[in-house]
Amino acid sequence: MDIRDVVEFLKDTVKYIIVIILVIFIVMYVVTIQQVLGPSMKNTLNQDDLVLLNKIAYRFGNIKRFDIVSFNYSDTKYLVKRVIGLPGEKVEYKNNILYINDQEIKESFLSKEIVTEDFSITDLGYETIPKNMYLMIGDNRENSLDSRDPKVGLINKKDVIGKVTIRFWPLNKIKLVK
Repeated sequence: MDIRDVVEFLKDTVKYIIVIILVIFIVMYVVTIQQVLGPSMKNTLNQDDLVLLNKIAYRFGNIKRFDIVSFNYSDTKYLVKRVIGLPGEKVEYKNNILYINDQEIKESFLSKEIVTEDFSITDLGYETIPKNMYLMIGDNRENSLDSRDPKVGLINKKDVIGKVTIRFWPLNKIKLVK
C-alpha cells in the first residue's frame, strides 16, 4: 500500500462521514418520520400510518388553523392533532359548530357523522387562548385525547415537533396531508 492508496481511502472515508453527518442533521432539524398512534385523526390519518413531519415549517413560519401537527405530550409521548384555536382567540363549539371569536367557521375536513360535543375555551379556565398556546383537537372528535381534556390542555408552541406534510404508508394511500 503506497501513499496514493492511503489518500484515496481517506477521501472516500471523508465522503461517507459527510453523508452521515448530513443525514443526522436532516433527521434532527429538517424532517422526520412519525407513526400515527390511535384512532384520534381518523379518517384523515389512521392508526399506524407513517407520515413525514416538516420540523422547520414553524421555525420560519406561523402555525395556521387546521394544520395537522405533532407535539410532545407528557415526557414520553407525542400526539398528532389538528390546530383549531390560535393565540388571542375565543374558541367554542355549540351544537356541533365551531365558533372563533363568535364567528362560525366551517370544518370541511370533517365527515358528516362526526359530532363535536359542546366545548368552550373557558372550560379550560381561559377567556382567550394565551400567547404561544394552541388548541389542538383530533378529527375523530368522539375518540380523541386532545386539548379539550384538562390533562392535555392548550399546547405551547415550543412543544410542537413539526407539521405533518405527507402520509407515505400505507403505499396505496400516499398523499399530501391537509
